[in-house]
Amino acid sequence: MKPLIRKAAPVLLATAALAGVFMSTPSKLASASAVDGLLGSWRGGGTARYTSGSERLSCNAYYRGGGSSLGLSVICNSPTSKVHIRSNLRVSGNSVSGSWEERTYNAAGSASGSLTPGRLNIRISGTVNGSMTVNFTQSRQSVSISTTGTSLRGVSMSLSRSG
Repeated sequence: MKPLIRKAAPVLLATAALAGVFMSTPSKLASASAVDGLLGSWRGGGTARYTSGSERLSCNAYYRGGGSSLGLSVICNSPTSKVHIRSNLRVSGNSVSGSWEERTYNAAGSASGSLTPGRLNIRISGTVNGSMTVNFTQSRQSVSISTTGTSLRGVSMSLSRSG
């Protein structure tokens, strides 16, 4: 797999996983209880789609913080790579913004978007550019990502609480 492809899928997956953290309730997501309700460990899997095919992914995530700030550490594995992503986000009303970094491939960027009940829409910029939609319930997160400018076409995944 090409290095850019290996960078793109895990970075987007981590951002997607992080976005899901803010969605424990469809009401005021900036409240401490909304963020605090999702702190801890999550696990999931999905598929990365490339111009040349697809690849299965599995991820473990750990969320920390609370209130209007949230930190994330995600490790994603595929048959050909392993990545470690960290992110820090801020929540203010219906807005979400922050930064991410992928430590294995030295990738970084920003994320910003809007929240509506049951849904997050976000733009990802930096080493990878794209958009993401996260639909949610209290115990599950469903993520859909589209990218531009790379051979990675998109990612779909589902996370659930692991502990």
